[in-house]
Amino acid sequence: MSDENDGQRFDRLPATDAERTVEGRATREAVVDYFDERFGIPPETFDDYTFWEKGAGKIWIYAGEAPTPLEIEAIGMTCLRTRQEHWKPTTDFAQRFGRHASDCVIELDREQARRFAAGEDQELDWWDGDWGYLIGAHEIGGELEPLGIGLYVHGELRSVVPKGRQREL
Repeated sequence: MSDENDGQRFDRLPATDAERTVEGRATREAVVDYFDERFGIPPETFDDYTFWEKGAGKIWIYAGEAPTPLEIEAIGMTCLRTRQEHWKPTTDFAQRFGRHASDCVIELDREQARRFAAGEDQELDWWDGDWGYLIGAHEIGGELEPLGIGLYVHGELRSVVPKGRQREL
């Protein structure tokens, strides 16, 4: 692994701080701990996955192994944005792994879920959990299904579902 970040190349995240060679790069341990501490997703959920960085803080998750570094356009799916004040999970990540979450999941009723999926912000002052990034979810067919990521601050849930993924339901 190179000692510098290259925006055109995927580098596997180092396992721990002790193995880091690129300043500011997240570690596998930190990413897995974040998903566990923030969302209650058990660390073993990621046993068969590798994590990669391309660019400054764009973290990808891949089901399998690959040599590092890789000069390709994509591997797996984006899962997290780091190198900013607050790490931000992606909608893809929430939809794929949100079923494993036990914390910071806000259950939305039908109308709230409709507005969330459409990208609308809404006042939800009844939430008594943590502020910050949450997984917005709605019950479908008796199961709580993750819709995407929202940002909850000051009694307001801001949908951060990307414009291209927003839907009128």
